[in-house]
Amino acid sequence: MNTQTTARACGIDFGTSNSTVGWLRPNQATLLTLEDGKITLPSVVFFNYEEDHSVFGRLALQEYMEGYEGRLMRSLKSLLGSNLIDSQTEVQGKALPFRHLLSLFIQELKLRADRAADRPFEQVVLGRPVHFVDDNPKADAEAESTLGEIARQVGFKEVSFQFEPIAAAFDYEARLDREELVLIVDIGGGTSDFTLIRLAPERHRLDERRDDILATGGVHIGGTDFDKQLSLHGVMPLFGFKSRLRNNAEMPSSQYFNLATWHTINFAYTRKAWMDLQDVHRDAAHPQVLDRLFRLIQDRAGHRLAMQVETAKIALSDEDFHQLDLGHIEAGLHCELSRDQFNQSIDAMLTQIGATVRQLLTDACTQAGDIDTVFFTGGSSGVPALRDSIKRLLPQARHVEGDLFGSIGSGLAIEAAKRYG
Repeated sequence: MNTQTTARACGIDFGTSNSTVGWLRPNQATLLTLEDGKITLPSVVFFNYEEDHSVFGRLALQEYMEGYEGRLMRSLKSLLGSNLIDSQTEVQGKALPFRHLLSLFIQELKLRADRAADRPFEQVVLGRPVHFVDDNPKADAEAESTLGEIARQVGFKEVSFQFEPIAAAFDYEARLDREELVLIVDIGGGTSDFTLIRLAPERHRLDERRDDILATGGVHIGGTDFDKQLSLHGVMPLFGFKSRLRNNAEMPSSQYFNLATWHTINFAYTRKAWMDLQDVHRDAAHPQVLDRLFRLIQDRAGHRLAMQVETAKIALSDEDFHQLDLGHIEAGLHCELSRDQFNQSIDAMLTQIGATVRQLLTDACTQAGDIDTVFFTGGSSGVPALRDSIKRLLPQARHVEGDLFGSIGSGLAIEAAKRYG
């Protein structure tokens, strides 16, 4: 790889929450600006019915929050490997296949990258999680194949993949002055991915690095799952979650799970869901609580509430308490969330993440004390409880924080230059 020439190819980190594009050029920033001078493009599409157009990223969120009638679609990457990928949804009375929805966003990402670079990209290295789908190699392979097909449809002629934590490792290696055994911890919006890799400045320019990778692992848990648990445990009880019917049975939970999960929020607005809710309302022991749920759904405020929960999750990394103003649902309604409550809600997930790391060490025949550095990347890796759990597993390793939103895109750009020149 010649670092003194401009690379032909780019690297794309298509993320559950945010996406970036990297392009290696001498003496210039690696990550391209994609929206309003920023390197990230939120992975969001808004179909604005009033203006009859589709918008992406921050503008999509802005138009949705300004109250335009339309359809907001977020957490698009979660469709890959799910049983929804071959299904469709309805947008303004027309059927929209989910594959086409993904194509719209990836095409927009390429258009913005081409515009920022002032040239069309024909080769790309796409980042991918270690597992799109846990414990299902066939579905995982299909997810990668789907993403590759979409990339070719939008104009890339040569498409290849690299694991996202390995890409982050290459970004970190560029700043090293000595050899290190590094655990890459990449906690994104949809997955937690890990790579144990030997890094060194003299290895940085090598094209073949297979022998340096001791083990990879991952689990389908990420920031949107943290949002979901915080919503279910802290917010949805205000709307009747876990409440009782007159026969003492528990209130059906499907509506709450849909509203707490980014890519299923719109399912709560279907005619069937509305009819089911009306049926159960007649049997509710506390119908006034369900009245709030009715207003939430009637106002199609599920995405707004999910954004408030996400904001609370981020705030609880620095604060012990955070209050949600729910006055848009009911005058004077608010919800106070605590860091302790958040930690408890994600405890089972942190246990799974810890088990994945321990298995990684076993696979690599490595002791915890052998690891020099834990390198954190991914927007959800800043959760204090998660970092504490990793520290307990690897007490002697030093912790380094990369660019939480840019390390993977930068590493993919390095890999793209190696593969395509």
